[in-house]
Amino acid sequence: MHTPFVDAFARWLAATHMSLAIGEVRWITPTVQCVHIVAIATTLACMAMLNLRVLGVVGRDEPLASVSQRYARWLWPTLVVLFLTGSVLIIGEPRRSLENVVFATKMALVISVSAITFLVTEPLKRDIRFWDKGARPLVAQLLAVISLCLWAAIVFAGRWIAYAQDS
Repeated sequence: MHTPFVDAFARWLAATHMSLAIGEVRWITPTVQCVHIVAIATTLACMAMLNLRVLGVVGRDEPLASVSQRYARWLWPTLVVLFLTGSVLIIGEPRRSLENVVFATKMALVISVSAITFLVTEPLKRDIRFWDKGARPLVAQLLAVISLCLWAAIVFAGRWIAYAQDS
């Protein structure tokens, strides 16, 4: 995603000592990528279980609030790990990410799905039957389907970044 500001920032970041060190120490990037991939798998597992519960595919005998609480314990800290490892990867190769429209798309998808997840899980902290009332189950199911689609798109975009380098 080329803008004068993004280009200048990416060039500046690439010249920092931290970026140069990440690029020069051969084990940093593959190690951080491995941690990032494990965190993605953990996040996807949590989100799949939560969304599939909302859709009634699994865990019908367990309250949604209980499922939400169980997976939120893993989800939010894992998102922090994804943010930290992703930041290291960006610092190591800033132009590869920051100047790439697919990366920008991926970040927009991550923000969107995080907001949806928050919208689904947060009301359950105040009212464990929140999504059981009126038309809310249908809204929750729609949000679950959207969430699953967004997570699939995030994984796709994450892989696509390497092949969609802007020129």
